Formats: sequence, C-alpha cells, structure tokens
Amino acid sequence: MSLTWIVIIALAGFGAGMFVQYLLGRTRQVRLESDIRLRDSQIRNDATRSAEREAELEKLGAAFNDLAQQSLEKNSETFLRLANQKLDVHQEKAKAELSERQKAVETLVQPIREALEKAQKQIGEIEKTRQEAYGNITSQLAAMTQGQENLRSETSKLVGALRSPTVRGQWGEITLRRLVELAGMVNHCDFGEQQHTTGDDARSYRPDMVIRLPEQGQLVVDAKTPIEAYLKAVEATDEQARKDLLNQHANNVAARVRELSGKDYTKQFDKSPEFVILFVPGDQFLAAALDQNPELLEKALSDRVLLTTPTSLMALLKVVAYGWMQMNLAENAEDIRKLAVEMQDRLGVFTSHLSAVGSRLDASVASYNKAVASLESRVLPSTRKIRELGAETGKEIESPQRIDITAREIKLVAGEKDEDGNNDAALPDSGDQPTQQ
Repeated sequence: MSLTWIVIIALAGFGAGMFVQYLLGRTRQVRLESDIRLRDSQIRNDATRSAEREAELEKLGAAFNDLAQQSLEKNSETFLRLANQKLDVHQEKAKAELSERQKAVETLVQPIREALEKAQKQIGEIEKTRQEAYGNITSQLAAMTQGQENLRSETSKLVGALRSPTVRGQWGEITLRRLVELAGMVNHCDFGEQQHTTGDDARSYRPDMVIRLPEQGQLVVDAKTPIEAYLKAVEATDEQARKDLLNQHANNVAARVRELSGKDYTKQFDKSPEFVILFVPGDQFLAAALDQNPELLEKALSDRVLLTTPTSLMALLKVVAYGWMQMNLAENAEDIRKLAVEMQDRLGVFTSHLSAVGSRLDASVASYNKAVASLESRVLPSTRKIRELGAETGKEIESPQRIDITAREIKLVAGEKDEDGNNDAALPDSGDQPTQQ
C-alpha cells in the first residue's frame, strides 16, 4: 500500500469523525430548538391566558436563548478541541504506523527490487546475446542459402554436363583412375590406360584400363556410364514415367554388358582371367538397374563380365594388392635363401683360414715354450753362478712365464667343406673353452 493511499484513508477517517461530531451537535441543537419551539408554543398559548406571564416568559425565553447560545458555543469549542486532540493522536499514530509500514514494505520490496534489477540486467544480457546470436544465425542462414544456391547451380551444370556421352565417358575414366590410385597403385607400373592391342581377327582393341596381376597376369577394366535415363528418372515427377525410365536404365546397362562381352578382351590379353570388369562409377546407378532387373548380375557373369562399383572394385583392388604383397614376400624369401647359402659358403672359407691361423698360433706357442725352457735350463743358472762369485750383474733376470693355453680347435658342421674341398668345414662352437696343456 502506497503512502498516498494511507494519507487518503487517514483524511477520510478524520472527515468521518468530524461529520459524526457535527451530527451529534446538530442533533442536540435540533432537540434544543424543538424544545424552544415547544415552549414558545406553550407561551403563546398561555399568553391568552395570562398576559402577566408573557413578559416573564419573554425574559425566560431570552435568557434561555442566551444560555442555549452559550451552551452551543461551548459545545462547539469542546467538540473542536476534542476533534483536534483526536486528530493529533490519530496523526501521530498514523505517522508511526506509516513509518513502520514503510520500513516493512521497504524490507519486503528490497529483495524484490534487487531481484528485478538482477532480472533486468540478465534480460539485457540475454537480449544482447540474442541479438548477436540472431545476427550470427542470419549470417549463417545467408551463407547457407548462398551455398545452396551455388550447389544447385553447380548441380544443374553437372547434370547438364553428364547428359553429354563424351563428358560421361571422361568422368567414368577419371573416377576409375582416382579409385585405382586411391588403392595405392601407380600408373605405368601397376596399371596402364588406353593400351592398344590387335586381336587375332586384325581388329584394334583399346580398353580403358589394364591392371597388372602377379605372375604377369592382366585384368581388363572398362568404364561405362549409361546414366542418361537414370538422370531423367530422378527429375521425373510422374511415377509411371519414372518407372519406365528406370527400366530403360536397366536395359542400357544390360546393353553395355553385351557390348563388352562381344569384344572378348580375355582372348586379346595374355594371362587374363576368364572375365572382364565393367566399372559403373556410382553404386546408386548399378543398384537402380538391379532393382529393375535382379537377374542382370547373373546374366553378366554368364557373359564373363563382372559388374562393379567404386565399393566392390576397391575390394577387388585390395585383393590384387594382397596378391602382389604375397608375391613380393615369396621373392624376398628366395633372395634370403640365396643370401644364406652364399653366407654359409663364405663362413666356411673363413673358418678354414681361421683354423690355419690357430695351427700357426699353436706352433708359435710351442716354440715360445721351448725358448723359455732353454732359458731356464741353460742361461739363468749361469747368471746365478756369476752373481754367487761376487760379480756385479745389474738387475736380476726373471724367468718368463710359460704359455699353457693352446688355440681352440674349430669344430666343423657336417655338410660344409673346408678350404681343401673336404667336408665338415664348419663354424666354431661358442660354447667350447680354450684347452690347456
């Protein structure tokens, strides 16, 4: 409740109190005036009875009027004084209550005001964020719309270009080349394009691609793009027209199968499998044809033609790559075997030379030991006798130590030949220890 309403209610209460006091005084005055009129009436009635009493009554009436007037004035002053006192009391009480209520209202309103200010601040931030997000969304929608328009334009151009047989053929060949390169194959090494050959019938043959297989095999791949009817079917709005166009698309694919089968590439290329690959550069194109003619794949296989799409051809290329890897592993294993045999022969020659060195070391050790024995038995006794006779011989000659270890014998492995061509030339056994004499 606002302060204005509290003041209005206080003033209304004060006015009502004043009005009640006024009514009470007015009622008393009316009663007195009624009594006066009654007495005047009695006096006038009695005037006829007694003229003598008229003067007294007039005096009494005048005195009574004065008394009434004084009483009325006194009552009015008393009423005003009491009213003012009550009004002052009510005003003080109203002021105190108003102050308390203002404090209470302020206490209640303060959290609400803070919450409203916080909410207003959050709303402002949300509005700012919304405007920024709306601007970003508008920009993104504009960019997306422009992108869709560009995509629609480019798609229309692509569809228009694919209606040309030459462009479709080039697209199929490029897709085939990119797919083979994606499988890790290299042109002129793992595959060749547009390779020309002349058959037994003197006709010229030139498939789109020939993939080289292990053991000098050759896999013929021809890219075909009979998709004109399919593109028309996609754009058709009538269901029957779409179905007829899809049937025509299946017939076009079947015609390409018969055409490729008639070329009989398997006889024109040596070591070629019993089939050639017809590559359709889109899974959806072949799937649409098979939906209309489920026997198309089986009929193509009977004509020695394998229908493939990017998905199935990639799997086939991975199989070819695995075959090449196995062949390389086999070739590497053969090279390793030859190197092992050569290394074994060389180690045999080395061990024979090492055995000769060991023999010479044994002879040197034997000669050394004989020299030491001669020194100990012939030379050192003479020097000791000279020292005993008192001659100055300088530093005493010490006897060298004999060598009791001989060169380790090399044990030959059965099947090897030594330097002289004898068997059992072998590697040394690392577990043997040097022999001691």
